[in-house]
Amino acid sequence: MSLFGSMTTAISGLTAQARALGHISDNVANSQTVGFKRTDTNFVSFLTDSTQTVHRPGSVVARPDYTNTLQGTIEQSENPLSLAIAGQGFFSVALPNGTSGGQVTFDERQFFTRGGDFQLDTDGYLVNGAGYYLQGWTADASGEPDRTSLQPIRVSELVFNPIATANIELAANLPASGTDPVSTPINVYDSLGALQDMTLTWTPTAANTWTLEISAPGAGGSLGTIEVQFGQAATPAVPDGTIGGFANATGSLAGTASALGDPASVTFTADFGQGNQTISLNLGAFGAARGLTQYAGEEYELRNRSQDGVPLGAYSSVTVRDNGDVAINYDNGEARVIARVPITTFNNPDALQRLDGQAFMRTLESGEARTTDPASNGAGRLSVGSIERSNVDIASEFSKLIVAQRAYTANTKIVTASDEMLQDTINMRR
Repeated sequence: MSLFGSMTTAISGLTAQARALGHISDNVANSQTVGFKRTDTNFVSFLTDSTQTVHRPGSVVARPDYTNTLQGTIEQSENPLSLAIAGQGFFSVALPNGTSGGQVTFDERQFFTRGGDFQLDTDGYLVNGAGYYLQGWTADASGEPDRTSLQPIRVSELVFNPIATANIELAANLPASGTDPVSTPINVYDSLGALQDMTLTWTPTAANTWTLEISAPGAGGSLGTIEVQFGQAATPAVPDGTIGGFANATGSLAGTASALGDPASVTFTADFGQGNQTISLNLGAFGAARGLTQYAGEEYELRNRSQDGVPLGAYSSVTVRDNGDVAINYDNGEARVIARVPITTFNNPDALQRLDGQAFMRTLESGEARTTDPASNGAGRLSVGSIERSNVDIASEFSKLIVAQRAYTANTKIVTASDEMLQDTINMRR
């Protein structure tokens, strides 16, 4: 019994070492595969009989020992859309299974990966080198993500609609001793994104009082006038040189009510051919030395002028931010957040089911998938413009290879010795 048992045990050792060699071979072959996680070998013994007086040969089985939680080296990439996770977690991805009506359709199952070598495909999807589509939370108009569902991220909003000017900011100093009118040209955008000329003309009319006229050739010329009172000219009086109130408005101009510290602004409307467009001219605050002031000086001093209108924009590029936001950049200087890349974590990620293309699926043993923002609730930080290399150490694998080879050879010696001893036993009757 012991001779046959010894041979059977040695054969199980050969099988176990062959499996270990297979794990090593797989690791070495994928040492340069992005996001690959190596497989170590865990040898488990099985006993036939073992007591204080008797021990009979058993067997050994080689089981895979997965290293899904071990971080690979994060390496900078020339691809700005490449992503890596510094810490725990996986990207949520989808697997395409065909097309319908010219649109890509996806497998209903959920897949996960650490392979973050994503690039835009011809349909605008972010796809990694293994063909998996990156999923994320879609964002609303304000850029806030909808965390209730995951969808493949697609860059399809290639035009940024124009935004009509609604606010003008002006910071300037009118000379207290000035006697001549001064003007400030400014460009605004209408609702179609067309640039329209506008002029603000300041004319001194009395002590500490200037009359503002706003004109726009594209809206029919003068839009109206309004008196701007400074310091002692206002009722009640405010610190010298600061705006105290508005009076005698004409046309579409109207000033805000005077209250110390409140914003001082003039609202007006202009029709550039698409109906009335309401614009607010912000001049600072009542009684505060900011925005528009009237202090000593020989000339009109313009410090700042700006407006919030935006022309029509065309697609320029797409970027992923450190918080996971996917933003489309346009050639008008604007950007729109269309989605956010979340990170999914598991209680036992080593128990995930492995699939082709460095992908995984959830199992009962891995626990539920928890999807969260990067760098929160135990999820790793997102590293943009980087990839995670395989966690295989070639030197370590070669060491394992030597050990496996020697162990395999030793087991063959046991088989040979058992065979010779059995032959001797058979020859005893001669």
